[in-house]
Amino acid sequence: MVTTMTTITKDDNPLLKTERTSAQNTAPKKMLIVVDDSSQSVRAVHYAGSLLRETQDVNITLFHVLNPMPRELMEHGGSEDPKVEDQLGAQLRQDQEEWVRTEGAIEYPILVKALEQLGQTGFPIDRVTLKFGHERDIADTILDEARAGGYGTIVVTRHRSSGSKWLFNSSVTDRLVRDLSGVAIWILG
Repeated sequence: MVTTMTTITKDDNPLLKTERTSAQNTAPKKMLIVVDDSSQSVRAVHYAGSLLRETQDVNITLFHVLNPMPRELMEHGGSEDPKVEDQLGAQLRQDQEEWVRTEGAIEYPILVKALEQLGQTGFPIDRVTLKFGHERDIADTILDEARAGGYGTIVVTRHRSSGSKWLFNSSVTDRLVRDLSGVAIWILG
């Protein structure tokens, strides 16, 4: 659950309001399609685009989870000296940001391919957003985006990637089903 802080006014007096993001904050016409470089993802994008191409006001976000960040970029060795610790922390954040930029550039064609496939179905591409997520855990990354974006529908596929791990396996889809309430989840594959 994500906590959102917003400022509202009542009789010109600002008040701080805390909201819990859940089913009431989802938009039924916002769809998150999680994609990778598999043929199952291509079929899922084609299916959603064909089904929704004439549905007004549907916005789709094509979302790709990047590969895991290398272990050496997860934390630095630390230091007892606060100045050195600050420098190490700043350097680590800079190295992490550079890694995400580089990895994103390498994997950007996956999103472009999905966008092209969606466009070929007749779905208006001006209603499509492309986004990356960073994998610390695939399910957590998808959950974080689903909650932050307020999507009404999440589309994932179930298949084995080119490596030995399951990209969207039953544990990922089970977690999505268990941890997202008020959201439609399409599991294709």
